[in-house]
Amino acid sequence: MNGRAQQLRLLEALLFALAEPIGEEALARHLDEAADIPGLLRDLAESYAGRGVNLVRLAGGWAFRTAPDLAANLRIERPIVRKLSRAAVETLAVIAYHQPVTRAEIEQIRGVARGKGTIDTLMETGWVRPKGRRASPGRPLLWVTA
Repeated sequence: MNGRAQQLRLLEALLFALAEPIGEEALARHLDEAADIPGLLRDLAESYAGRGVNLVRLAGGWAFRTAPDLAANLRIERPIVRKLSRAAVETLAVIAYHQPVTRAEIEQIRGVARGKGTIDTLMETGWVRPKGRRASPGRPLLWVTA
């Protein structure tokens, strides 16, 4: 392998290994003194043109970045992790321990008058679900853990 090809490989490895853009003067410290850094960067950028990864000039330096036309396909949706409130954890514990249980029974055990919002939150997050109705006046919903 000739010297230019080896320098090109080394340049490619350096750029690939770094997450942040690197300037030409920093690249010069890793390559031979006689290396034509602008020419090597141009050759490398041309060889990556039209591929999934491109060599681009950013913030006074050079870095590999994904091709802009692929951005829509690479979008990663991360689920939003919400912490349960203290009331929600307490309500979940009551439901888990006493299931199946009605809303009125949950409120009586917890000693609160209104727990509707908390149960709705637990249901939206998938922690609890309704499971039928109790055969008593008013036929209240029974809640169980999901």
